[in-house]
Amino acid sequence: MPFTIATWNINSVRLREELVRKLMKKERPDILCLQECKSPVDKIPFAKFKRLGYTHMIARGQKGYNGVAILSKLPMEDAGDRDWAGLGHARHVAGRLENGVTIHNFYVPAGGDVPDREKNEKFGQKLDFLTEMRDAYHSEKPGKSILVGDLNIAPREDDVWSHKQLLKVVSHTPIEVEHLAEVQEAGGWVDTTRNDIPEGLLYSWWSYRAKDWNAADKGRRLDHIWATPDIASSAHSSKILRAARGWEQPSDHAPVFATFDLQA
Repeated sequence: MPFTIATWNINSVRLREELVRKLMKKERPDILCLQECKSPVDKIPFAKFKRLGYTHMIARGQKGYNGVAILSKLPMEDAGDRDWAGLGHARHVAGRLENGVTIHNFYVPAGGDVPDREKNEKFGQKLDFLTEMRDAYHSEKPGKSILVGDLNIAPREDDVWSHKQLLKVVSHTPIEVEHLAEVQEAGGWVDTTRNDIPEGLLYSWWSYRAKDWNAADKGRRLDHIWATPDIASSAHSSKILRAARGWEQPSDHAPVFATFDLQA
């Protein structure tokens, strides 16, 4: 019995509640992980999502900033969270399915505009967040787990519209790419999206600053779905729903999907 998981930086779950509902109706993922909810948990419109079959929600909220939520049609128990790098931000939550698979939903800090921790505190926080993730997965290897979210790094040259022009731009700098690779290596994580779609340009984010984001197509793949090696081979049908970036009052991110052939 396969299940489909989607991850989406929604950029305010209350402002874009109708877009979440639209995705639920059109795509019907079994599990939907949201980031940048910008809402206390009790203000997330869970009742409306529940009517569409998403009977379980595990979330961590924060007024006006950050926030992560897992909405699921499948029974799921709260598997906790962690305050990575001691920032006091709602940037991680985990849920466990009845089959023992743990879903980790992450919202890694964006890192500000200047890729220098001496000049930009936010960039240092991002690197510290990733370093702590790396160390945690080194000390305790995850098993039977899926890690999703807005990791705010486009690691490959074909994950950005111009590798050369973005080498000094936050989200694609060598030091960020190196830090993300160390997290991936520490946990043995498999990038399921690129496992499925190994070649070609692939984006999940387009800036609001472009007059015509679709025509300019200056995108980056900032949103990811990873899996541990023990279940990675069961993943397939990966896709990025680019069309969602063109919906009315959209998030600047598009949802990313993968299906896992595991008993839910």
